[in-house]
Amino acid sequence: MEAPTSASADGVASFRDFIDLIAHVADCYPDLTSTFADDLANILTSHHASLEPELREKIVGSLVLLRKKGIVDSSALLHTLFPILTKTPSKSLRALLFDKILSDLRSSNSKTTNHKLKRTIQTVLFNLLTADRSSSKGIWAVKLTRELWKRQMWTGAKAVEIMKEASMADNDKVVMGGVRFFLGGDKEREELEDDSSDEEAAVDIGKVKHQIGINKKTKKKSRALEKAVATVKKKERQKGQPHMLNFSALHLLHDPQGFAEELFSKHLQNSKSKLNLEQKLLVLQLVSRLVGLHKLTIISLYSYFLKYLTPRQPSVTSFLASLAQATHNLVPPDVLEPLVQKIANEFISEAVASQVASAGLNAIREICARQPMAMSDTLLQDLVMYRKSKDKSVVMAAKGLLGLYREVGAEMLKKRDRGKKAAMGVQSGEQKERRFGEEEAGGIEGLELLEQWKEEERKRKREEAGLSGDEGPGEEEDDDEGWSGWEVDEDASESSEGWINVESDDEIDISDDEDGKPPDKKARIVDDADVPTEPTAVAPKEARTSNLATSRILTPADLAKLQELRLQAELSTQTGTKKRKQQENRHPDDPLTAETIAGPSALSHHAALSAKEAKLAVAAEGKPERGEHRSKQARRQEAKNAVGKSSTNAEKARRKNFLMTLGKAKGKQKRSLSEAGRVLRGHVERRKRGGKRGNVGH
Repeated sequence: MEAPTSASADGVASFRDFIDLIAHVADCYPDLTSTFADDLANILTSHHASLEPELREKIVGSLVLLRKKGIVDSSALLHTLFPILTKTPSKSLRALLFDKILSDLRSSNSKTTNHKLKRTIQTVLFNLLTADRSSSKGIWAVKLTRELWKRQMWTGAKAVEIMKEASMADNDKVVMGGVRFFLGGDKEREELEDDSSDEEAAVDIGKVKHQIGINKKTKKKSRALEKAVATVKKKERQKGQPHMLNFSALHLLHDPQGFAEELFSKHLQNSKSKLNLEQKLLVLQLVSRLVGLHKLTIISLYSYFLKYLTPRQPSVTSFLASLAQATHNLVPPDVLEPLVQKIANEFISEAVASQVASAGLNAIREICARQPMAMSDTLLQDLVMYRKSKDKSVVMAAKGLLGLYREVGAEMLKKRDRGKKAAMGVQSGEQKERRFGEEEAGGIEGLELLEQWKEEERKRKREEAGLSGDEGPGEEEDDDEGWSGWEVDEDASESSEGWINVESDDEIDISDDEDGKPPDKKARIVDDADVPTEPTAVAPKEARTSNLATSRILTPADLAKLQELRLQAELSTQTGTKKRKQQENRHPDDPLTAETIAGPSALSHHAALSAKEAKLAVAAEGKPERGEHRSKQARRQEAKNAVGKSSTNAEKARRKNFLMTLGKAKGKQKRSLSEAGRVLRGHVERRKRGGKRGNVGH
């Protein structure tokens, strides 16, 4: 214990055994082993670089064992291990310490959240990042925070602030760790949650019992049954617990405007930044997602894109996707018009490749879907004409842009391009040009579907009753059926006669008469009936929705039907002709990828070749391997060569060098007619006797 680094091999082995023994019996002799944990911590802290690897691993394991026995608390253990994790040059020791720290944090928060330990560790990680921004030690704070976030142990704003400080560091590895957390940390958490739910759902307790009943009973199968029962019980307990709200890391930022501006100015605008193009592109994607999600205003960001909007720029589709993500309805159209015009000039023309043109059209469509006012009338009419192109990808991209403006800006299109629905909407006034900064009125999602369904149900019931299809004045739907089968809490003091009819404000007349009697209601109704009413125009869709939401209380049956209609509408967008509307239904948190901009055809020919190779590999699966295709004669010759047979004189003559046959060919040209006849007769005689050696008959 006094000199652990100068011990012999046998002494080290015995020392490991002593440490292991004392760690296992420390809870039985608390007085004798009161300083044992402190001694192990001092040895590991002072001599971790020179200790034998096995002895070092044994000391770490013993400290973890003392923590499980309750002799050492988690805070003391983590304060011992974490500084060594950031200092040691040993890769194996770093991996061991990281696993032990992570497992200890998981076990400490397995039953209930240890808030004190959580605050302590988060403070240590935060201070590690802010103390020295140029040091690479902060990468361990990034790894630990990201792993705990993925396992849903840290889901608060403090963990997000730690990763925010990592993104603002000076070390490129720490910066990339923080940026990748904001871009993909939530997706990793969802994937891990889906995998765990699939594993739990895969347990079939009935099948396990059946197999144990018909097979030989063993302890292994009994343990499998117990594990299955425990999993099912745990799943049933989780059903009764309230669902945890997993907010996205981008939503938990305290000051997204300041964070986005600082990221942009430090890593992108700064000429002294050490990040390469790929790393800058990741930072740009994070800034654009922050701007689009929180609707931030960073005017200098859009001028930064100008130098990268060329087809020759590497990863140009990623830059186009980032530009589209950074666009929202509060961005001034004057800022976006030069960008849209440059994309049209650089990417969309008859001289460029079809992949480039389709990528440019898709990028303009994504930008204009978020800010339709960024497009001018003349440019829109020019781009719409590309729907007559010969290339399918260009036609699809142009039709997508046309379909977008039929819904958001039909008045900018020519009458022949508007389509039937958009033309009727412009003529009736339902589709109006939206002004800058104008927001749609909020409401209940899918309420217009419920209103349309109710109207169809009313008409169907009246037709079944033999009445006219139009509903008469004053007729209302009976809502009692909507509450049937649902429990409604009623106050004992209320009467059970139903709804209390309260006079509207229009029927209240404040009179100056001394009697104070209201006027006769019947006479007033007659007067209203005598007044001729003008035919009312068809109310817009928004007015009908607002009328339904404010004129009646939705019953539980209405809410159930509303959920069903929403599901049907969502399914209809995924299939059939409405599949193109998936772009509109994209969630704001979902990132816009380069594949969406590239469209059906990728910008590089290598992507098409790889896709073709993948298809050929799928087609070749399950088929026997066969060699290269060759003729029948070539296969016979290969078989002859394999057994050692020689080739014929004719085959040898065909393979003879041309220069060697040139003299013989010239001699044939100088022969006379009699000489040629003599040579031919000699050839025939040799064939009859079997060649020059006369092998026939021998």
